[in-house]
Amino acid sequence: MKILGVLGSPRKNGNSDLLLDEALKGARSKGAQVEKICLYDLNFKACIACNGCDNTGECVLKDDMTPLYDKLRAADGIIIAAPIYFAGIPAQLKAMIDRCQSEWVAKYVLKSGRQSGDRSGPVTIFPSDLSPRRSGAFMSVSGFKRNIFFEAAKKPIEAFFKTMNIDFSDELFFAGVENKGDIKNIKGALEKACNLGVEIAKGDL
Repeated sequence: MKILGVLGSPRKNGNSDLLLDEALKGARSKGAQVEKICLYDLNFKACIACNGCDNTGECVLKDDMTPLYDKLRAADGIIIAAPIYFAGIPAQLKAMIDRCQSEWVAKYVLKSGRQSGDRSGPVTIFPSDLSPRRSGAFMSVSGFKRNIFFEAAKKPIEAFFKTMNIDFSDELFFAGVENKGDIKNIKGALEKACNLGVEIAKGDL
């Protein structure tokens, strides 16, 4: 079982980072192989709408997104953690999702079965709905004290998961989390994140 954690926050050791670490700790406790990707450490461009992927399902840009595609395809579960920025997700995370336009083309235009079996291997053509389902979760925090922005932030995550043949299996949202480390003061928050990782690793979501 391979679990990939994606941190979409540009703030190191912040609240989203703490939640993700707990979720990955939970997954690891059940024997999962875990890897954490911090998007702020990567150097990649946003999608430039060049249509270069239209015939191949492969992005023509070569940067730090290039090896990340294989990791996204190969994971049995993906956990995304990010704060709310201006009623949505941070730019780093949105840029990663937008760069998966090539995966959308591969699935819906070219009808590729790339995400089946050896997901990092050659593209084979057959209906994409035969690809195995995978589990995904989204964790987010907001400085605003009401839960009014999370549903909007979920939309690009849902679209991304659907494109990658990932079931949106769980979510954790915490409002009123503004300052670094505030998540520690919310009773049960870190424990819930850890349990989310456990459940994904067990395949129970």
